[in-house]
Amino acid sequence: MKLFHTDLFVLPLPEGHRFPMLRYRWLRERLEASGLFGSDDFCVPAAATDEQLLRVHTEDWIQRVTDGSLSSDELRRIGFPWTLQMVERCRRSTGATVAASRCALVEGVSANLAGGTHHAFPNRGAGYCVFNDVAVAVRAMQSEGRIRNAIVADGDVHQGDGTAFIFRDDPSVKTFSLHAAKAFPARKMRSDVDLELPPGADDEMYLRAWHQGLNCVAERFDADIVYFVAGADPYVGDTLGGLAVSKDGLAERDQMLYELCRSRNWPVVIVMAGGYALDINDIVDIQFQTIVHSLQRLTTAGRLNA
Repeated sequence: MKLFHTDLFVLPLPEGHRFPMLRYRWLRERLEASGLFGSDDFCVPAAATDEQLLRVHTEDWIQRVTDGSLSSDELRRIGFPWTLQMVERCRRSTGATVAASRCALVEGVSANLAGGTHHAFPNRGAGYCVFNDVAVAVRAMQSEGRIRNAIVADGDVHQGDGTAFIFRDDPSVKTFSLHAAKAFPARKMRSDVDLELPPGADDEMYLRAWHQGLNCVAERFDADIVYFVAGADPYVGDTLGGLAVSKDGLAERDQMLYELCRSRNWPVVIVMAGGYALDINDIVDIQFQTIVHSLQRLTTAGRLNA
C-alpha cells in the first residue's frame, strides 16, 4: 500500500497554527513505526502541474496563488499567509492525491496522508484549502483514460462545498457528504446526497446516517474509484465539529466504507481532511486506524496499470 506524504514541505505558519500541523508528521511517523509498511511504501509525490490544476481551477486563480497576488480577504478565507512554501505544499498535496489514485487503481487502496481540501472552488479557496485535490485527481484519471466514473464519500464534519460545486452538473461523479448542520461553511452547496446532523450527534446517529448515505449512492451508481474524505473532526473531542462521535465510531465508519468497496471491487483513495482536537494524538489515533483498517480490509484490485 502506497502512502504519499508532504509533511517534509513545512508551512511557515503563525505561532497559533504550527502545533496542529504536526499531525501530518506524527501520522507518518506512527505508520512507519507500526511495522506494517516497508520504507518503499512511503512516497514523496510530485507537485500537481498547471495542466492538471487547469482541469478544475481557473487560470486566474492558479496564477494569483502562484505569484502571491491574492488579496488580504482571499488569504483570510484560506486561513494562512502566502509564501512560496505554501504554494509548493499545496501543489504537492494535490499531486499526492493524483499519485494515490494511480496506485489505488492497481493495488486496491492508496492514501494521501494529507489532502481532502474540499472547500476549494474553481476560483477561490477557503478553510485551509487552496486547490481541490480530489477534484483535480478525478479529472486527471478521467483525462488519462483510467476511469469514467467516481464517487466522493465525504465523512468530514464540514460539508465538502467546493467538491459539490465542482461536480454539480457532472453525472460521471457522485458526491455524498455527511456533516454537521451548524458547522462551516454557513452556505452549503448541493451534493448528490447531503445528510446533516444536529449538534451532539453520537455514534448511533452518525453511523446510521453514514450507512444510509453510502447505500443511497451505491444503489444509484457504479464507480471505477471511490475517494474517501476521512475527516477526524466528527470526533467528540474536536474543537470545530460539534458532534460527539467516538474513536470506535469513526473506526466503524471507515470499515463500513471499506466493506462496501470490497464487495463491489471499488478501489479506494483515502485523503485525511480535517482534525482539530486539542490533543494532536487523538487526531493521529483516528487517522492511523483509518489507514491500518484499509490495509486489513481491502485487497488487490488490479484494475488498471499505473
